[in-house]
Amino acid sequence: MPSVSDAFRSRLNETFTGGSTGTAAWMDDLEHGTDAGFFGPGSATWAVHGGSHGIVAGVRALLVQALHPGALAGVADHSRYREDPFGRLAGTSRWIATVTYGDRATARSGSAWVHRLHERVRGQYVDGHGAIRPYSANDPDLARWVHLAFTDAFLRAAQRWGGPIPGGADAYVREWAEAGRLMRIDDPPASEVELREQMNGYLDRGELAVDSRTRDVVRFIKNPPLALLLRPGYRAVFEGAVSTLDPRHRSLLGLRAPVIGPVELPVVRATGLVLGGIGAVLDDQSGSERAARRRIARLQRSHDDVIA
Repeated sequence: MPSVSDAFRSRLNETFTGGSTGTAAWMDDLEHGTDAGFFGPGSATWAVHGGSHGIVAGVRALLVQALHPGALAGVADHSRYREDPFGRLAGTSRWIATVTYGDRATARSGSAWVHRLHERVRGQYVDGHGAIRPYSANDPDLARWVHLAFTDAFLRAAQRWGGPIPGGADAYVREWAEAGRLMRIDDPPASEVELREQMNGYLDRGELAVDSRTRDVVRFIKNPPLALLLRPGYRAVFEGAVSTLDPRHRSLLGLRAPVIGPVELPVVRATGLVLGGIGAVLDDQSGSERAARRRIARLQRSHDDVIA
């Protein structure tokens, strides 16, 4: 008879790999390649993107992205997030893992593939000032907002629930700027201060807005169609994500930290316990990281053989 742990592991794998019950083939492919990649062991990026806190970061990033009506329109008009929410999650996770752990050629080709997919994501939206504007997923301004949302989300989740970040927050923002350049974003932030300034700019210029579609997406993110076994833990993950939001973003989204009367609940601890449980079941070192370490070890052995 399968154990509860086995069932939990199976449900988690299905959720994060878009329905696959085992390790996705593309993860194993990261073992191949001719260099260590843009980052590597000991980098800030590996520290921030490793571990189960990335689950909170993913939820937080989706909430923040939804504040830009152009980015939201692209999702609402072209994504099947309602019919296949975890397929979209799996695709995004694949790109992040490929850039984080793949060799440079694989990171570049994976980003080019995403860029090609985005070419057909076009339409119109009503901006924060009420004007009708065209949008394209590859528009530099929209791509920048998505990059900022992901960078900020992963950084805040790692600071709250992860371990030490080599070089600190500035090192991570500077390193992950490479991902922004791969997505053809000019001058992505290279420090925590620049990250905050660029994000604040969207607020200051009135480019963020909330309408009925935003609220609909937020409700969906709050209560996605998860297996019953995963719902209690997801609730803690969602509340953890909300607790890390910039207060102004949280207010715009109509969210608040959970409270009982005037007392704020211990969300950070509850979320940490859930993440610890997920890490114990799935192993904090992802299949992508293990594949990358095998590639790097192979390259090191080849280098040592040549030296010898």
